Amino acid sequence: MKVVLFCGGLGMRLREYADNIPKPMVPIGYRPILWHVMKYYAHFGHRDFILCLGYRADAINNYFRNYDECLSNDFTLSQGGKHLELFHSDIHDWNITFADTGVNSNIGMRLKAVEK
Repeated sequence: MKVVLFCGGLGMRLREYADNIPKPMVPIGYRPILWHVMKYYAHFGHRDFILCLGYRADAINNYFRNYDECLSNDFTLSQGGKHLELFHSDIHDWNITFADTGVNSNIGMRLKAVEK
């Protein structure tokens, strides 16, 4: 089953927090809110995600394209830093679809855009 997450809003209620990051990327510890929501779903076996993007989609895209598992997993570094061995992995079994659904779309429009 696919999990559709709406990540494209302007985050007006968190405007005081930061103008330059979207609401799903507000950090809680080392990871953004979005990661924590996805991790919750993954815990219950849902690992196929569709992210409906809009405002600051680039921040969400860049986060996952440059994902650093060493922030929240134990690892061993050897051979002078040339070899990295993770003991656990956070997102290796996640399938994430990034769908740009437009900055001005409402929730219904975003859902319709990813229907197929």
